Amino acid sequence: MGDGVILLVEDNPDDEALTIRALKKNNIANEVVVARDGAEALDYLFATGAHAERGASELPKVVLLDLKLPKVDGIEVLQRIRSDPRTRLLPVVVLTSSNEERDVAQSYGSGANSYVRKPVDFQQFLEAVRQLGLYWLVINEPPPGVGRR
Repeated sequence: MGDGVILLVEDNPDDEALTIRALKKNNIANEVVVARDGAEALDYLFATGAHAERGASELPKVVLLDLKLPKVDGIEVLQRIRSDPRTRLLPVVVLTSSNEERDVAQSYGSGANSYVRKPVDFQQFLEAVRQLGLYWLVINEPPPGVGRR
């Protein structure tokens, strides 16, 4: 595996490192772009701010989105993704430690493709990331223009 960018939106450095380690350990060689808050994620997706030089038409293959983010929270990021015709079909997986029913309902209501709770156990986390990678990067057929470079 290695075609297309994964946008990881994660503010916790430990969870970021754990996710990247799990991706590598599962032989997922896709480039991982990390946004550490919701505003940075939106700048990356819409090629604004620090990412203004990036081609806005180059979308990631999948977004792994945490909910509890500084500046712009994950639900608002998801709503902005879904409200723009350029990104509304972009696969977004909410990857969070939240087990609140409200967060699950709000995520799906805002257009999340999937909601995955981060397992506390590293082996379970490895398996969850392996399955995410297999499905979203290999099996799933993305919309035209998504995840292509």
